[in-house]
Amino acid sequence: MKAVVTGGAGFIGSHITDELMKEGHEVCVIDNLLSGSQENVPKGATHVKKDITCDDIAPDIKGAEAVFHFAADPDVRTSANNPASSFNNNVVGTFNVLEACRAVGVKRFVFASTSTVYGEPNVIPTPETEHCEPISNYGASKLACEAYVSSYAHSYGLQSTVLRLANIYGPRSKHGVMFDFYKKLKGNPDELEILGDGKQEKSYLYISDCVSAFMTAFKKQKKNFDVYNVGSGEKRTVNEIAALISKTLDTKPKTTFTGTERGWTGDVKVMHLDVSKLEALGWKQKVRFEEGMKRYVEWLKGMSEEH
Repeated sequence: MKAVVTGGAGFIGSHITDELMKEGHEVCVIDNLLSGSQENVPKGATHVKKDITCDDIAPDIKGAEAVFHFAADPDVRTSANNPASSFNNNVVGTFNVLEACRAVGVKRFVFASTSTVYGEPNVIPTPETEHCEPISNYGASKLACEAYVSSYAHSYGLQSTVLRLANIYGPRSKHGVMFDFYKKLKGNPDELEILGDGKQEKSYLYISDCVSAFMTAFKKQKKNFDVYNVGSGEKRTVNEIAALISKTLDTKPKTTFTGTERGWTGDVKVMHLDVSKLEALGWKQKVRFEEGMKRYVEWLKGMSEEH
């Protein structure tokens, strides 16, 4: 099978590329390298340096059976100050990729969405059937993308899978609370600023479990269009993560808080996804939080030593 991975030089996209290559597929990575890294693209994969918001990618995906779409602006925080970026990169970019798929007759489309489409749901753990009411521009942009993915599935027969991701972490990630804490503590091990009140409680899933979730849904989905939550059975507060990373780095910093219940505009206070629908396909979380974080911190240490 020929597969295309947009954003395949980024965090999750590059791990999906690795898995597809391992399974023996031909993979084309489309990535403008704005946030991705060339070193994340494995040998043997084709890399096309294009921007999905303005470049025609139809010639590059011609002949592909499946497109895995990860290219996006993933930052909830900056989407409040720069809403045009998440709209352009996420909504316009996704529309362009879908149009390219329609033009060349791609049969399968897999889209990386987000738990932030739910906003602050009434039901915890949150099932896929829960009402979506995003409270961030990032969440709104991803929900708009989901709507277009659905319409293309129903209008043009593009069998599509939407995966709503919890916080994914692990090697190659340079984004999120764990990375931020590690970076702050390496800069100053005696002090750690925590955005919000530290009581925000969310689920975190290690990258290898995220990859297996994508591959399970891709291979086993029967419907023309379907949505799956991807997350962990465990929840952790921001304060707990701060304590664990401090302990791993053998530091005892003085913690300060920015004082509000949200770390930033659009921050969700509690996020815990119901993943029973995905588990019914045979997927199972294998890496527990403490083990995953240990692996991630070891990788971060290795990155620090290289630079």
